[in-house]
Amino acid sequence: MKKIVLSAAIVLGSLSIYATSMVHSEEVKMEATVQSEYTEIGADTVPAAVKKALETAYPGAKLVKAYVNDKKEYKLDISVGDQKATVYSDVNGNWLKI
Repeated sequence: MKKIVLSAAIVLGSLSIYATSMVHSEEVKMEATVQSEYTEIGADTVPAAVKKALETAYPGAKLVKAYVNDKKEYKLDISVGDQKATVYSDVNGNWLKI
């Protein structure tokens, strides 16, 4: 009886090795976005439309640092109370998802 149980365990164990070693080869597509290089600018050079959008979306937010890239997209480091965040806007004050 022990031989039958041991044989069954060995057979079932060897079958499970093949089941777990099968690899599904699927093509994985990865898309990388290259962020344009931002250069730091003064808060006074940020367009009025961007400042107005910031005040509307984040009342009481303080602009800590501002950056701009070649596409006239703005990276804004802001603080609201004790929280800090980075938001992105185009020259017209439209928010960007980066």
